[in-house]
Amino acid sequence: MAVEAGASSELVKVVALLGAAVVMVPLFRRFGLGSVLGYFTAGLAIGPFGLGWFSDPQAILHTAELGVVMFLFVIGLEMRPSHLWSLRREIFGLGTAQIATCAVVLTLIAKLFGFPWQVAFIGATGFVLTSTAVVMQLLAERGDIALPPGQKIVSILLFEDLLIVPLLALVAFMSPSGGSADGESSRWVSVAIGAGAVIGLVLVGRFLLNPLFRILAAAKAREVMTAAALLVVLGAALLMQLSGLSMAMGAFLAGVLLSESTFRHQIEADIEPFRGILLGLFFLSVGMALDLSVVAGNWPLIVGLVLALMAAKSVCIYAVARLLGSDHAQALDRGVVMAQGGEFAFVLFAAAASAGVIDMDINANFTAVVVLSMALTPLVVLVYRRFAPAPHVSMEGVEEAEGLSGSVLMIGFGRFGQVASQSLLARDVDVTIIDNDVEMIRNAERFGFKIYYGDGTRLDVLHASGAADARAIAVCVDKVEEADRIVELVAHEFPRAKLLVRSFDREHSLRLIHAGVDYQIRETFESALQFGQATLLELGVDPDDVQDIAGQIRERDAERFELEMAGGSLRAGAHMVFGTALPGVPTPTPFTAPRRQSRTLNADQVPEEQ
Repeated sequence: MAVEAGASSELVKVVALLGAAVVMVPLFRRFGLGSVLGYFTAGLAIGPFGLGWFSDPQAILHTAELGVVMFLFVIGLEMRPSHLWSLRREIFGLGTAQIATCAVVLTLIAKLFGFPWQVAFIGATGFVLTSTAVVMQLLAERGDIALPPGQKIVSILLFEDLLIVPLLALVAFMSPSGGSADGESSRWVSVAIGAGAVIGLVLVGRFLLNPLFRILAAAKAREVMTAAALLVVLGAALLMQLSGLSMAMGAFLAGVLLSESTFRHQIEADIEPFRGILLGLFFLSVGMALDLSVVAGNWPLIVGLVLALMAAKSVCIYAVARLLGSDHAQALDRGVVMAQGGEFAFVLFAAAASAGVIDMDINANFTAVVVLSMALTPLVVLVYRRFAPAPHVSMEGVEEAEGLSGSVLMIGFGRFGQVASQSLLARDVDVTIIDNDVEMIRNAERFGFKIYYGDGTRLDVLHASGAADARAIAVCVDKVEEADRIVELVAHEFPRAKLLVRSFDREHSLRLIHAGVDYQIRETFESALQFGQATLLELGVDPDDVQDIAGQIRERDAERFELEMAGGSLRAGAHMVFGTALPGVPTPTPFTAPRRQSRTLNADQVPEEQ
């Protein structure tokens, strides 16, 4: 009975964790506060300093660090070695400059608060180590990880993960027994063990991982593939931890080594559910770790340190970014996003406390400072994003549309525009192409395309792009609002040009027809129809029947569209759609292959099959 009671108690804790996350995170996201702050608040509410449902947040925090580990493994899977090498200047150059500047300035600030130099240095360097979990989550929610500014932030975070190793060695050197000969020799042994672990991990990843996954894939046991993916992540993390290095760095290296593997996507899909759950648990446990009694007892010191260190770190990051070539908006964004301390600070403070460099009260104060800074970051980012200036895009190497002319003006050169342009270019049609995505323009130039920068929703840009002389204007943008604005301008200012528009869906097509466009096509209609035809062919349906079915669907769609235009509602032609039987919804008669013999039907005759 005692065992059952203990098991029930543990299950209650699991349910409490999941329930807190399920309630708080959607609520905070609904109000635009982000999931990270929701997790923090949920953890604070159910932790030992809230409702008291958990008494040992450090144990949960230790387990939940695996979420950060898996996050970095997934990031590593996206970082091919060649791409990682291309970021070497950002990782070592930008990372070194930012960390060195922040460390010096924050140490001086901590000294001004009355701490001894050694204690001030430990507190400052702990705060310099930005929270990988918080920043990566914020970047992921914004969709910025793969963009150049996001890649610079990722590079700095990777360098900070590497920095924890020499910082821990420095803490050991600063300890009262750190200057002994035994301490010196043990540090060299630790360095050798760490280097050997990294080399061993690289060799295993280079020569053993792919053959292992090939064998497991041949066995066709999905659960074993998932177990192997977890083994790789946790094994790499454990190896680095036992060697005195960062678990997260080990997982990242394992991800990089598998980034060019044919099993990369399968591994990522297997890891993703564990990553998300454990990362959420990490944020919950950080919220639990905030000791409100410590904050209440030392609130002037803690609040002052939080505000001073966050402000100083933001200013330092901004200054370094500007000096190294970033524009104002990018530098300011980086300064705001990376202003907090991070999870590696907990490791550093704990090591310093155990080595006797700082006492337990200072450890508790510094920990509270870091946790509060992590909790405040989503709020600061929210305020910044609301009042931030519009980002400036570097136009280096990109020509703006001015004094152009062509038979066809194409606005938008995304996936749709690229394919649509091929027929025109194959016929030697004089095409002028404009787009407002600078990175896409630069990438297109590598493939031999000359694209001009221009916002098609502006009348002056349309004039400069030669819209007045164009015989046809093709609107291929992927945003409905932009397409509608361009159609409005072109219909009013350039009525002689034929207007062809990429439509988003049926409702958009109806609006375009009413706006008077000459041609519109839904962006997925023909490709989806071809896909359905190919599926029928794979099922063994006669090719002639497949063609007849496609023709019938096109005819029905056109008739349905006419009814929708006349009725003013998308429901007007619903009865013409082939669908699964639903109560109260009429469906058309399924297609039956016609006889292949030539025959003539009178108007009142009905085919025998029907």
